[in-house]
Amino acid sequence: MGGADATAGTADEVRAALAEHASPERAAGTARFFKTGPGEYGEGDRFIGTTLPATRAVVARFAHLPPAEVGALLASDVHEHRMTALLIMVRQFQAASRPRTRDDAARAALHEAYLDAVRGGRVNNWDLVDTSAPVLVGGFLLESGRGDDPLFDELAASASLWERRVGVLATLAFLKAGDGEPTLRLAPRLLDDREDLMHKAVGWMLRELGKRVDRGALLGFLDEYAPRMPRTMLSYATEHLAPDERAAYRAMR
Repeated sequence: MGGADATAGTADEVRAALAEHASPERAAGTARFFKTGPGEYGEGDRFIGTTLPATRAVVARFAHLPPAEVGALLASDVHEHRMTALLIMVRQFQAASRPRTRDDAARAALHEAYLDAVRGGRVNNWDLVDTSAPVLVGGFLLESGRGDDPLFDELAASASLWERRVGVLATLAFLKAGDGEPTLRLAPRLLDDREDLMHKAVGWMLRELGKRVDRGALLGFLDEYAPRMPRTMLSYATEHLAPDERAAYRAMR
């Protein structure tokens, strides 16, 4: 799992490896990009300025990091530490899902640990959600044949922006497998969501529905709901349609 050169290691070793690639200048710009100012969605998050390619290299090196050490990283107030922990969990989950290395107990443990982190507020920015939810929630439910699992509904109904986004992004695993039902079930419930990040997420999944699964299902959804859809959601959902189709649906608002 993770390659012959991967090691188990400790959370402290992972932090030290990330620090080797840190940049205070990059950290300042990244903090602005992820809206960490007062009242913004990432308020209070800390960055050390490690690039995603450098983070992924550290992930490959520590692919076998034990659960307790992953948990220690997830508890950090540094964004890149939490991202590394999540990417390690994704990597371990994918390894535990392969036929030759199948480990259902490991898959379930990673899924539950991820949900604990989400509910504990540790998966608290859009990049953290988007790199992890499709695998650690969506992939788990997909292989369990649970497209109608109440977890989708629980997450989508949460007061937490990030839990709602996890619920929506988890449907991407089903869309990639040709199943649009979870997306179509959640999207109408989120039309009145007040967060722009949710408008983007729902619109993105609807766009993927039309591209990957069933263009007719997307058009049917738009025929019914376009007048109620927030502008950003509608824009994302219709991005790949012909200009005249996009214009027609946008005129319905």
